[in-house]
Amino acid sequence: MTDRASAVPAQKPSGDGATPRRLPGGGGGRGGPHFGAGMPAERSMNFGPSARRLLGRLRPQRLQLGVVVALALVSVGLSVTGPKILGHATDLIFTGVIGRQLTGVTTDQAIAAARATGNDAYADMLARMNPVPGAGIDFTALGRVLLLALGLYLAASLLMWWQGWLLNGVVQRTVLTLRAEVEEKLNRLPLPYFDRQPRGELLSRVTNDIDNISQSLQQTLSQLLTSLLTVVGVLGFMFWISPLLAVVALVAVPLSVLVTQRIAKRSQKQFIAQWTHTGELNGQIEEAFTGHELVKVFGRQREVEAAFTEKNEQLFKASFAAQFISGIIMPSMMFIGNLSYVAIAVVGGLRVASGSMSLGDVQAFIQYSRQFTQPLTQVASMANLLQSGVASAERVFAVLDADEQSPDPAEPARVVEPHGRVEFEHVSFRYEPDKPLIEDLSLVAEPGHTVAIVGPTGAGKTTLVNLIMRFYELDAGRITLDGVDVTTMRRDDLRGRIGMVLQDTWLFAGTIRDNIAYGRPDATEEEILAAARATFVDRFVRSLPDGYDTLIDEEGSNVSAGEKQLITIARAFLAEPSLLILDEATSSVDTRTEVLLQRAMAALRSDRTSFVIAHRLSTIRDADLILMMENGRIVEQGTHEQLLAAQGAYHRLYQSQFTSALTEPDEPTDGAPRRPAPVQGALSA
Repeated sequence: MTDRASAVPAQKPSGDGATPRRLPGGGGGRGGPHFGAGMPAERSMNFGPSARRLLGRLRPQRLQLGVVVALALVSVGLSVTGPKILGHATDLIFTGVIGRQLTGVTTDQAIAAARATGNDAYADMLARMNPVPGAGIDFTALGRVLLLALGLYLAASLLMWWQGWLLNGVVQRTVLTLRAEVEEKLNRLPLPYFDRQPRGELLSRVTNDIDNISQSLQQTLSQLLTSLLTVVGVLGFMFWISPLLAVVALVAVPLSVLVTQRIAKRSQKQFIAQWTHTGELNGQIEEAFTGHELVKVFGRQREVEAAFTEKNEQLFKASFAAQFISGIIMPSMMFIGNLSYVAIAVVGGLRVASGSMSLGDVQAFIQYSRQFTQPLTQVASMANLLQSGVASAERVFAVLDADEQSPDPAEPARVVEPHGRVEFEHVSFRYEPDKPLIEDLSLVAEPGHTVAIVGPTGAGKTTLVNLIMRFYELDAGRITLDGVDVTTMRRDDLRGRIGMVLQDTWLFAGTIRDNIAYGRPDATEEEILAAARATFVDRFVRSLPDGYDTLIDEEGSNVSAGEKQLITIARAFLAEPSLLILDEATSSVDTRTEVLLQRAMAALRSDRTSFVIAHRLSTIRDADLILMMENGRIVEQGTHEQLLAAQGAYHRLYQSQFTSALTEPDEPTDGAPRRPAPVQGALSA
């Protein structure tokens, strides 16, 4: 929608060989100027490559990531040192309590007495502790240790906060870049891509999926980094304190990994299904509300509700399965962690009793065992978030990987002296490879002439003008504008010379003034008003309370269909194109306004080439050349009088509109009395 002169975005019409539009509630159609059909084939990549590609997008922020990792290293290092220091505090307390009990004897005497009575474990414990008889607890030393532990934990918390703040910026800048890339990608995609994509599905990828990626990265990266560093740091302290207990604790690791892999493999499929059904449901909802009036008119509420209920149920089942299966990971990890905790407590108690370890070391090790299993549990609990984010990333990457339209030439050609001469040279085109639409078509539109294109629905009329705009690429032949092949021109240069008004009007959220100025943003107020007066927009705008500052919503629901069409025509007037394309541009206006518009457009077309697609033949009687199309071919061409005199296809089409006809045979075949046929009133040309 960046082309200056285009009044509205173009679409592949359902009547000219495109995939038919589906009724609201079908989940495939899309509102607005483009309606697609059919769900895209969901392509699921492997979790590993998708996750690596997603993390690879953080590479431009590697400097900040380096600072984040450094802060995490220091913070985790301080945190894992804390239990060892607190274990020393426990030893001070326990040694003081035992020392106070030893009164009147030395430590060696107490050890010898214990061994004499056969209490070797107590003697070994006293030998390891080496208490001072009668000294009690050294509160000065205990206070210094506790203050040191407090300082370590406080510093670790501050560094962790700083790390989280930096990481938040990294993630949000990465998502900002991703959104920008998707937006730029959408502008580079060819129109056939949007024909195949339901708009709600595409919006879901651009909004919901990118938001989910942001939340997943934000919630998992920081926790994942600190968890992995904590595991490494804690493991080092555990082996330092007691290799035996460390081995006992490590037994739980392969079991945890095995359980996590088994569960994650099952839940990943469900997460992909969850976001696929989310996109499909968005497509259905967007379609149903865009065509809400149509749904009401034809009484299809039940069908729409049934389609919604069916898709909503599919989404519920996929979401429930994804969350339930992935939710099993955390309780499984907690169970394994508790088993490890019990084993460590039993073995550690025995080693304290035997004097192989101090009570403080056992206490520190138990804390480390908790710190060791907690990160593993957290990583497992984040598996659902991570899988959900990667599933969304796959859907976004599918958009980024879609085939783009052919690039503009490096050295584009330009029209030096624009006159508006358009020539089709043996043009062939088809939407589907096995369904020919336009075959070997040749025609010339001379500068300043009005070329009218008529024919039955599906003849290829709108397709013809879409090819001029390069909304689709030719299969064979070429189209020239003032002798220059349009494929050698830049698309924005080509479309900047063309003004287009379609039957399906489209207004943007903003004022009436903004919508008219969309045709030429640098237009002055006087030029906007002149275009509005020329197209009779000024006539109804003056009756509005806010005039040209009247706000219009995205659907243009606060103005009538005819008024919307007048605004889009004013938009094309303001663009001052050298080539004008009108596709049933007056179909929604009343008869009197249509007559006035015909005069205004006649003045507009006076010095430029115009292509007019019309079903009402009264609107193109004065055209310099009328092309009668059938099945993608021009079967007749000439002026209005020449074609009528030829008594061919145009004459038959004209007679079907402007003469009365009997709609029933003279005599019924069942022998019943003949009823008079309803006579349609003749229309004046």
